[in-house]
Amino acid sequence: MYRHTNPALTATLAALMLAGCAVGPDFRSPPAPAAEGYLHPAAAPGKTDAQDLQHLNSGAEVAAQWWQLFQSPVLDEVVRATLAESPTLAAADATLAQAREQVVIARAALLPSLSANVGAQHSRAVTGVAGLGAPGSSSASGSNLYSLGLSASYSLDLFGGVRRNIEQQSALAEYQRYELAAAYLTLTGEVVNEALTIAATRLQIATTEELIQVDRKNLALTQREFEVGTATRADVLTADSQLAADLTQLPPLHKQLEQAYDALSVLVGRSPAEWKSHEFDIGELTLPREVPLSVPARLVRQRPDVLAAEAQLHASNAAIGVAIAQEFPSLDLSASVTRQALEAGALFHQFNTLWDAGGALALPIFAGGAQAAQVRAVRDTHTAQAATYRAVVLEALGQVADDLWALQYDAQLLTVDRHSVEVASAALKLQQKSYAVGTTSVLSLITAERTYAQARLSYATAQIQQFQDTAGLLVALGGGWWQAQAPLPK
Repeated sequence: MYRHTNPALTATLAALMLAGCAVGPDFRSPPAPAAEGYLHPAAAPGKTDAQDLQHLNSGAEVAAQWWQLFQSPVLDEVVRATLAESPTLAAADATLAQAREQVVIARAALLPSLSANVGAQHSRAVTGVAGLGAPGSSSASGSNLYSLGLSASYSLDLFGGVRRNIEQQSALAEYQRYELAAAYLTLTGEVVNEALTIAATRLQIATTEELIQVDRKNLALTQREFEVGTATRADVLTADSQLAADLTQLPPLHKQLEQAYDALSVLVGRSPAEWKSHEFDIGELTLPREVPLSVPARLVRQRPDVLAAEAQLHASNAAIGVAIAQEFPSLDLSASVTRQALEAGALFHQFNTLWDAGGALALPIFAGGAQAAQVRAVRDTHTAQAATYRAVVLEALGQVADDLWALQYDAQLLTVDRHSVEVASAALKLQQKSYAVGTTSVLSLITAERTYAQARLSYATAQIQQFQDTAGLLVALGGGWWQAQAPLPK
């Protein structure tokens, strides 16, 4: 019985088969931030006379080996050793390799599958006649059958479900590549931070020990004055309390130093028992006066965490096409050819040939609303991932803004602390001259020494903070990982 076919439906199906359209939305990268800077114009810092203010070179690229801006060969050596031996990078690299194999698996679905079949079969038949209580007779015969053949199958990607799956797996592989870049960036940042922690803690320990020496002198002097009646018992207790307070600062500092050594050895991929870090000193490091600063539009194209979030967004977008394709018909083609013979050797010169070919069209009709729900679910996932991407971008912009403010106030604090050191140094020299001619007491001299030591400690702490905030900004900008030749595969 002839049934009229809808011309529009026929034309649509034919066009899809010929053009190879893929259902679902095509992915477009989210637009870059329109802002040219990171700080609000109304809140941006104005001109300052801070002596240690660094120059921000807007638009300049961050070097691949960004830590080399500190001009420390020892630091560079430790970072390179870490990149070569880190188990974290090894794990991330293996995960990336696994993700890329998933892309190969997905692409294989676009090609026919072909398999060879070899078989051997033995048959035996038994016939016989027997009566009840009477002897019977029977006969048996057997035969062998050998076969050799090829079979092929191919699923047509009429609506692009396979291609969308390839797109999804490719995006997930890109995500893993950016995760490897993020591990690289985090690792280099942690190494530099631990090295700076070692330098800072060693400087704090040395300065605290100077303060303790001053406290001991002060306590001894106060004790002698108490013995001759020129000082009270309260003065002795006050001096002793000051010494005790400064002594309590040493154990936490030594603990922090040893933990920094251990943390650095773990980052390098060695146990603390078999590797000891170099004893970094602040004098071995140079603060970069020129600091590169990428614009926001460039930042979102180079920070690995932002790029990883975009890759996940791409994968969730492709998943929509995969789900939609399940609602459309699927067409599978198959064919096989087989040689059969009664003897194995006859398969190549005396054989029978069997072949078959066919196709199967499957059209989803009813699944209890599961397919529609699946499409809605992946769309919801995509919406959630889009919100996550925006959050990651905002966090990146906020992190750079925070680091810019930190550098601004680090410079101001250093200027104030330097002035404090200069004033304390001048006061100490005056006290030393006065004590030499007998116009001041030794207690006043010791107080001046303590004030000078405290000013130096405050200045050293501010110095280290400026180094750490500079490193933080370079990491927040992406650290130039995209220019690194190794260990990041393209």
